[in-house]
Amino acid sequence: MKKLLLILVFTVATGMLAQAQPSNNNGGVEDGIVTKAVIIEGDTVPLFWIPTVRIYGPIIFKSKVQVIEFTKMVRHIKRVYPYAKLIGNKVNEYNKYLNGIENNRQREKELDRIEKEMRAQLEEQLVKLTFTQGKILMKLIYRETNNTTYNLIKDFRGGITATFWQTFGKIFGYNLKVTYDPIGVDHDIETIVVMIENGTI
Repeated sequence: MKKLLLILVFTVATGMLAQAQPSNNNGGVEDGIVTKAVIIEGDTVPLFWIPTVRIYGPIIFKSKVQVIEFTKMVRHIKRVYPYAKLIGNKVNEYNKYLNGIENNRQREKELDRIEKEMRAQLEEQLVKLTFTQGKILMKLIYRETNNTTYNLIKDFRGGITATFWQTFGKIFGYNLKVTYDPIGVDHDIETIVVMIENGTI
């Protein structure tokens, strides 16, 4: 099952990472922050939008069993969340570029190259993920990309490949079409992720 998860993640990740190296040229702009501004009484004042921060109160556990289960969930999410963020960032960063690739041969060549690099970087860590961590990872990939693992494979590798991995994955208990419901069934996962992002756990 660990090997299956590794293959699935690499299929998704390498499909999304085909790319040219992004340019470091900033057009001559000096280091700094570019932002909107407003004029107040003749003075130009920078305008920043502060993101919403969610704060949770103390978690009340009804039993020691709940404490143990929550602690395990925290450990699982901390393990896989960085991988989900990596994939999400790459999707957002390179999706526009991928849409402009018309040469299928060049695209396949890039996919092969990136896959080798990703394997060298992540294979040792990913093969150690547990079954539960693999399922959480696919949920968090949806959280970061707003797409199921199945749809990501379909978009970047084709419908036949996506169907194959969905069928094969079900044999081992994986559902590549799993979504993410932060206010419903996945509320606990969302709570833990937000706490991680806020640095409270």
